Amino acid sequence: MRLFYGWWIVLAAFLNLFFSVGIIYYGFPVFYPSMVSSLGFTRAQLTQGFLAGFVGAGLVFGLLAGILIDSLGSRQVIRIGIWCVGLPLILMGSMTHLWQYYVLCIAEVIGYVLTGPIPNQVLVSNWFHLKRGRAMGIAYLGLGVGGAVSPLLINGLIQSFGWRNAFRIIGAVILLVLFPVAQWITRSNPHDLDLHPDGLPPADAANEPAWSAREPMSVARAMRSRNFWLIVTGCTFTIGAIGAVTQHLILFLTGEGYSLSGASRVASGLLVSSLAGRVIVGYFADRYSRKNVMALFYFALALAIPLLFAAPRHGVVWGFAIVFGFAMGADYMLIPLVTADCFGLAALGKLLAVIITIYSVGQWFAPWLAGKIFDTRHNYDLAWLMMSAAAATGAALIYVVSPERQARPRGAGNPASPRD
Repeated sequence: MRLFYGWWIVLAAFLNLFFSVGIIYYGFPVFYPSMVSSLGFTRAQLTQGFLAGFVGAGLVFGLLAGILIDSLGSRQVIRIGIWCVGLPLILMGSMTHLWQYYVLCIAEVIGYVLTGPIPNQVLVSNWFHLKRGRAMGIAYLGLGVGGAVSPLLINGLIQSFGWRNAFRIIGAVILLVLFPVAQWITRSNPHDLDLHPDGLPPADAANEPAWSAREPMSVARAMRSRNFWLIVTGCTFTIGAIGAVTQHLILFLTGEGYSLSGASRVASGLLVSSLAGRVIVGYFADRYSRKNVMALFYFALALAIPLLFAAPRHGVVWGFAIVFGFAMGADYMLIPLVTADCFGLAALGKLLAVIITIYSVGQWFAPWLAGKIFDTRHNYDLAWLMMSAAAATGAALIYVVSPERQARPRGAGNPASPRD
């Protein structure tokens, strides 16, 4: 039996997320201790670079990415974004001033927007309907695997070649791997190869389950709906909490007496645990209410964060890493699924661009806030309490999302034919 080409698309998305999110987002904190000692940056300044990037460029390019994806396709957007991910990393190996760091962070954010979750979520959603949850789960394993290996990989590169050369090596590898994949494997839509979603003929695709028969909405109408703002606000709170924990975990643990290698192992273990979460959440996403699964995982995050108060006990820290990492399995991949459940696929690229752009500000504001709290109080206690409360609030908001309210046009007697 011939393999459906959509699974090659999943592999391409896996690699995009492995490098542009897994390596960059989760591996970047390993550089922080070196930059603090070599360049004298404060903890707030380190995370402020990416916050400035998302506020200054992420908002604009996030909206632009959605427009470009819906008009040109994910492939074209990804090909541009790859250079914005790789080149700034290479240049970070030569930076000496804070303003240079900020400029390169802004460029890195543009690359993240054009190569990360927004285009890849749309890409997988276009190629899969019936198996969308499983396909998204596999693609997002790339993020988890990248995050799991990056602390150990980057720590090894820093120990062997220094932090500056480590930046250069990672940037070069990203360019050498991702651009050929985008050029010769990635295709924006199955129709580009005269195929249909899931590899099924049109007659079989008509038998999709009822949950896929959502009324496509315009961006303007969706943004006026209660569900849209519940999703945006819930994700902003929870992903902000995730960002604060993951960005400060290594700094926090080294401050608690762990070595850089030991802290990197805990961070890596957290991301390894997230792999199991991504596999399981993808399985349940195709069988149960996606928004309820999402809320449950978010609430587990809230319960895990207070375990950091017992950081001197290594067993408790590893327990935190396992629980928090497992719950992170739902952090990104359920967002496009719940959004599609509520609003259909017609404007999914633009909607995800708006959602991801807004929650990305929270994703970097929360780490900056945690850094400011530490710089003021010289501990993370208040930060961990605030992040736990934020994750719990996000879980509650996602729980009250009601996808069925947009299941059919008003006044329609039967569900409309699937338009995915």
